[in-house]
Amino acid sequence: MTAQATVALPARADVRVAAGQAKQRLTSRWASFAAVVLGVLWTVPTFGLALSSIRPELQIKTTGWWTYFTHPEFTLDNYRAALSSDSGTGLGHAFLNSFVITIPSVLIPLALATLAAYAFAWVDFRGRDLLFVVVFALQIVPIQVTLLPLLKIYNATGLTNTYWTVWLSHSCFALPLAIFLLHNFMKEIPRELIEAARMDGAGHVTIIFRVLLPLLTPALAAFGIFQFLWVWNDLLVALTFTSTPDLAPLTVNLANLSGTRGTAWHLLAAGAFIAIIVPVAVFLSLQRFFVRGLLAGGLKG
Repeated sequence: MTAQATVALPARADVRVAAGQAKQRLTSRWASFAAVVLGVLWTVPTFGLALSSIRPELQIKTTGWWTYFTHPEFTLDNYRAALSSDSGTGLGHAFLNSFVITIPSVLIPLALATLAAYAFAWVDFRGRDLLFVVVFALQIVPIQVTLLPLLKIYNATGLTNTYWTVWLSHSCFALPLAIFLLHNFMKEIPRELIEAARMDGAGHVTIIFRVLLPLLTPALAAFGIFQFLWVWNDLLVALTFTSTPDLAPLTVNLANLSGTRGTAWHLLAAGAFIAIIVPVAVFLSLQRFFVRGLLAGGLKG
């Protein structure tokens, strides 16, 4: 009887393992199917926008974008009209403004957050843990409650009608998350590496630039992508602090265009596609760093 039970137990275990593997494969297939469906649902509107942007104005206003396959007509006049200064849209100048606003708004918090994260991770000073908790808690402060105080400060200091208002605002909003991600990434670096550098006579500046920065590439790229997408697509901060059309980015001009020329679908389609092509290209080219950096920054506190 004991021998039969001994033989039966492994057989039952094998059956359970096989059933679990079959269930796991079925779950994986359903998850893959759901991911494909979601991908298609997200891609179809973008694909339709791309087709609309290259169709003649008359066809855009009279037929749907899916009729392109039965009556294909291609033109780049929509993009030329949207980017031309003679059209009155201002999208060409706003496109350059978006780069002028976005690039410093990414580099400033990256530089400051790297120094602050190093201090929190590897420099012992009084109140370090409490200060880090305060910085972490600042992530829950809504952007909307800070707009009016910041606007009063900029008016008092004479920074209005300059790019500094947008650069400083985006940098302030981004610093808590940047410090948190970079700090957690730095804490995963072996302490022995930092101590060996100190024994060789390296100071804080040498350790940051020669030891840590090469190892921080995934985290820096992850936050850089996140901040780039956020600033490029931002409307609220730009609308609040860019008081003149000469400083307005692409998002503000598109919003104004949809309000003043809402029937100009050919211009709106071309302008919207111009606005999304840059962040899509940035994300696709650096997505491997984005995933690695976020996982490293989110698994350890």
